[in-house]
Amino acid sequence: MSGMKIVVGLGNPGDEYSDTRHNTGFKVIDSLAETLRTDVSKRKFGARFGLGDYCDTKLILLKPWQYMNRSGQAVATAMGFYGLVLSDLLVVSDDLSLETGRIRIRAKGSAGGHNGLADIVEKLGANEFARLRIGIGDNGAIDSAVYVLRKPRLEERPALDEAIERARQAVLCWIEHGIEKAMNEFNSEPPEEH
Repeated sequence: MSGMKIVVGLGNPGDEYSDTRHNTGFKVIDSLAETLRTDVSKRKFGARFGLGDYCDTKLILLKPWQYMNRSGQAVATAMGFYGLVLSDLLVVSDDLSLETGRIRIRAKGSAGGHNGLADIVEKLGANEFARLRIGIGDNGAIDSAVYVLRKPRLEERPALDEAIERARQAVLCWIEHGIEKAMNEFNSEPPEEH
């Protein structure tokens, strides 16, 4: 399976956001970059950008460097520049509707109320692209806009760290084996600790 793929992690630029729940997508890109020894600090397409290789596939790692609700332009520009199609794209984001630490990978779908995904769908004019969502838990009575921009509580961190690790593995599985295998392998419950 050769060619080129692009993995986009969603987040907000700036130190004040770096450790917030909303930046979980950025953390997955950082984890991939570390594993693949790829530098993602280059500036290109209004994003932080790195080019690596995995399983005979050229891999673009992209962190749109705009606020979340303006993520789409960087994605559309990079895909246009490299002549990529929707099946070459995987977007990683946080998700309020999944419990903390769960991950869910899908071949396509709605934005599910996520402003970053919504902007990508709008700029691409399509929602038929893979997305990997990482559960950040239910905000309860807290306004969701406030909740996503807060840092996770101490007791949430181990589950989130593990989810970022599983998400990284899911992305690599998607690159090597495709969306079906990634969905079969990673949409089940995470393994129980004993």
